Parts: sequence; structure tokens; C-alpha cells
Amino acid sequence: LRTALSERSESNGRSRTIGSCGPTTSSRMDAFTPALLKAGLKGMIGKGSRSEQVIKAIKKYKAVYFLTYAGCGALLSKYIKSAEPVAYKDLGSEAIYKLGVRDFPLIVGVDTKGRSIYD
Repeated sequence: LRTALSERSESNGRSRTIGSCGPTTSSRMDAFTPALLKAGLKGMIGKGSRSEQVIKAIKKYKAVYFLTYAGCGALLSKYIKSAEPVAYKDLGSEAIYKLGVRDFPLIVGVDTKGRSIYD
């Protein structure tokens, strides 16, 4: 997910943990994903299909790749309750975040057995 970092206030006076937060094309991260999975990453959220190498790594490390709606980052940010940068903090909104979510709308794109919704 790509995020806007600052806490945002809504017109009703409530604040959001982060600003807009929507999926990015996940294949951009395919070169890095196997190493992240090996290091312990268990779930990813994005959009689009993944390479065969990434699918094999997802299966090997028993991880899950989730998909969510594209084009509605402002709506999706309402489901995020906490955001903590855990890697590459110097990259700002491109850093890797641990997100606490509630009722976040997701579907499984690739499951722990390597089955892809795109097959």
C-alpha cells in the first residue's frame, strides 16, 4: 500500500491514523519480495498479479498476498487504526509499515499453497 504519512482530520472532527492509503502495483516489489518473506514477512497488500518467483516464495514461507480496491485510498485509510514504520523509514511513504487494521476490505490473491486468483 502507498500511504500519505501525516495524520488527517476529517470534516466531522475525527482524525485518521494516516492520509490516503491505497494499493500499488505489487510487481514493482517482486525483486525484493522473496528476501522480505525469508526475513519473516507473512502478509502483503497490493494490486495485480505476482511473478512465479514470488508465488513460489509465498508458498515456501507460508505467506499470503492480499488484494484490495484500487483508486480509493481515502476510503481505505478509514480502516487503518495504527501505522508503524518498520523498515526503510528514510523513504517516508515508501517505507515498509506494520498496519493495525479493522474490517479492512481484502481478498486473497495468492494463498499459502501458492494458488493465485489470476490462474
